[in-house]
Amino acid sequence: MTAAELHKEAFVLDSHCDTPLAIIRGQDVSKRRKLGHIDFDRLKEGGVDGVFFAAYTSNSLSPDEATRRALQLVALTHEVIDENPKKVGLATSVREARKLKAEGRTAIFIGLENGSPIQKDLSLLKLFYKMGVRYMTLTHAGNNEICDSCAPKEKRWGGVSPFGKEVIEVMNRLGMMIDVSHLSDESFYDCLKYSKAPIVATHSCCRALCNHPRNMTDQMIKDLAAAGGVIQINFYSSFIDPEYSKVAGHLCDEFDEAIIDYQLHPRCKRRKERYEKAYEALYSTPRPSYKVLVDHIDHVVKLVGVKHVGLGSDFDGIESPPAGLEDASKFGVITEELKLRGYSDEDIKCILGENFLRVMNEVENIAYTL
Repeated sequence: MTAAELHKEAFVLDSHCDTPLAIIRGQDVSKRRKLGHIDFDRLKEGGVDGVFFAAYTSNSLSPDEATRRALQLVALTHEVIDENPKKVGLATSVREARKLKAEGRTAIFIGLENGSPIQKDLSLLKLFYKMGVRYMTLTHAGNNEICDSCAPKEKRWGGVSPFGKEVIEVMNRLGMMIDVSHLSDESFYDCLKYSKAPIVATHSCCRALCNHPRNMTDQMIKDLAAAGGVIQINFYSSFIDPEYSKVAGHLCDEFDEAIIDYQLHPRCKRRKERYEKAYEALYSTPRPSYKVLVDHIDHVVKLVGVKHVGLGSDFDGIESPPAGLEDASKFGVITEELKLRGYSDEDIKCILGENFLRVMNEVENIAYTL
């Protein structure tokens, strides 16, 4: 089977993108757009069968602001799905996702990136589940009521909070996946300790290859796999290549600010010029090849085998994807590279999506027993 045939036959899953942020800023993802990494046409071109749209909220928001923003992002995701029934459909289970693929439509799952919107109210957590949310990243770039983040030097809880333990218990009972990307190492290990179901890292890389606190140590990856979980490799160049991270950090920050400002005011000439200048500065800096991303997959496979790794692009939430993997239309290059490195067709299918779908099924099945 050729790489193209294999890619078409496999269920290709992206476990994390921030496209709802583009939607709330007025971007039309129903057709090919100039900005960003994902729209429905490019998902189809890239052979992506399922993708998690993450409703991201900043830790800088007040509790009520976070709840309102998350509800808006989830509502807008539902709206854009409803408006494009021939291209996409909402998926809340693996069964629904496979049905959508058989119909030639892309499955849109929903995730919640940061648990701050549930405040300290478990009924809000249950409401988000009813709205279709199937995983929650417990925090983002700051400590919250649930647990500590990897970002701040000072931690609040030393891991998961007492309320966080309740959150984990309810997520297990609901069948909602626990996402440990962005968590402190201590919070990660508390999730392993308290969760009765496998946990996931929806968009993280290997710290051994790129020493960043957002990435996972070899021991964390081994312990995640031993508990039946999966790490989904992030496409952000600064998380896969330490040399790029050193030289491009400030350029990424400027580009991020410029593109957000331009998306909010697309008719402003000054903002457009700022965006174009930031784009040129960032993309004239040599980025690592997508093959470096596949090195992270190789590293996980060598540590724990092929059953515990997948793809979580972080598209529309990152400034600089690797060269050759600039947007969702390019997903096929990963299949080609895995094929060249000697992976079997079945192993490639596992990496492209089956590993994450297996964990999703297991989390749902465990919920039935609790």
